[in-house]
Amino acid sequence: METSEAVVTYGAHEVEWITISTDEYESMRRTIEILSDRDLMEQIEEGKKDGAKVMDFEELASELGI
Repeated sequence: METSEAVVTYGAHEVEWITISTDEYESMRRTIEILSDRDLMEQIEEGKKDGAKVMDFEELASELGI
């Protein structure tokens, strides 16, 4: 995903609105959704503590024999 620059509009010396790309908005929305999910955040922290292995799709497919 490429990031784009925000377009900031000022009125009466204060920011009235900021325009960002749809991709950036969706990414931020998903991030907030994940950070707001206590159960998911606990699972992520447990995985970090347990040293959970991360693998890419090719590794997983090979391990599963698909």
